[in-house]
Amino acid sequence: MTSLRDIRKRLHSVENIRQMTEAMEMVAASQLRRAKVKAEQARPYALTMKHILENLSTSVNELNPFFIQREVKKTAVVVIAGDRGLCGSYNTSVFTAAERFLSKYRHDNVELILMGSKTVEFFKRKPWAIREEIVDWGGKLTLDQVKKLSNELVHWFETEVFDEVWVIYTHYVHLALREIKVEKFLNIQPPAMPKGLHPLDYIFEPSSEVLLAEIMPRYCLTIISSALNEAYAAELSARIFSMRTAVKNAEEMIEKLTLERNKVRQTGITTEMLEITSGTESLRSQ
Repeated sequence: MTSLRDIRKRLHSVENIRQMTEAMEMVAASQLRRAKVKAEQARPYALTMKHILENLSTSVNELNPFFIQREVKKTAVVVIAGDRGLCGSYNTSVFTAAERFLSKYRHDNVELILMGSKTVEFFKRKPWAIREEIVDWGGKLTLDQVKKLSNELVHWFETEVFDEVWVIYTHYVHLALREIKVEKFLNIQPPAMPKGLHPLDYIFEPSSEVLLAEIMPRYCLTIISSALNEAYAAELSARIFSMRTAVKNAEEMIEKLTLERNKVRQTGITTEMLEITSGTESLRSQ
């Protein structure tokens, strides 16, 4: 039987773990409130920008590099996950989706832009080429840093370093639901038109080239920023759930250990009582 001292030690350790995980849950919940607002406020703007560019793609010059359907020789994939663990299956779900997507390509045709320490740690053990690593980003990247990444992706696409750019991240739906997204960032494809309908014919003033030169950097920055906001909110929601589960498990373990401690104490008391009784009976018999 486990000694009373060992049970007390385990009980003390589990109580410390419960306090720590409860504190981590509260911190994540506080951070999520801010991240959720940021992600939800960015969505309408990102969707509008996306729709505008998709609709414009039916009217601009077919030779525009952002809309041209060129042969895909080289692909860039931005994989966004976390810097830390303790968030359940959040990171592994992104990695599984990324590997499933990457399995369609040859290793020498793809380069990865990795965001998050866990992402770098995972893909460094894989055969894929890594173009860039960005760590310790969660909720800390400045607008200038996001703009730098966005401009790099646009530059690589324009100069045909890459023929397409994809982004893989987790979309925050609500506290209990997250969705993995695999979205094409560049090039921009026109929306599918219902049968019998024709795309709108836009009149550009001063010209489509001037308009696109102004709107494309904003579009790219908006889409990348939105993906980062969604991913960070999703990570925090996953961490809350993970910590909540850990707290619940710790409480169940505390209850179990408390019961076991009481049983051991009761057994010890009973044993002492029996020894006293036996000693008394022995003295009487003498």
